[in-house]
Amino acid sequence: MATSYVVSTILVCGGAMWLLKVVPFLLVKAVALPKWLLQFLSFVPVAILTAIFVESLLVAHPGQWPSVNWENAVASLPAVVTAILTKSLLAVVVVGVLAMAGLRAIGF
Repeated sequence: MATSYVVSTILVCGGAMWLLKVVPFLLVKAVALPKWLLQFLSFVPVAILTAIFVESLLVAHPGQWPSVNWENAVASLPAVVTAILTKSLLAVVVVGVLAMAGLRAIGF
């Protein structure tokens, strides 16, 4: 009984995710969007990635200014340089993971 519940939960969650992630892309492809909306939407990926990047660099303290997560900040430096030089997402991810692994290996 528990196995069928888990499997059905996974299938329902997968279906919901598919509806929320795939269907909007299919609908946008079928409709011609105005130029101003396309220009506005072009900034969304940069804004999302910036928010994720900054959020990983700062540690929130309720009632105080955030502090810097130095391990993430130092590991992000080679990843940012790689992004500027290669403009390859795969290279950035690999360099970032290796930089973080190196920092953790040396006990930073």
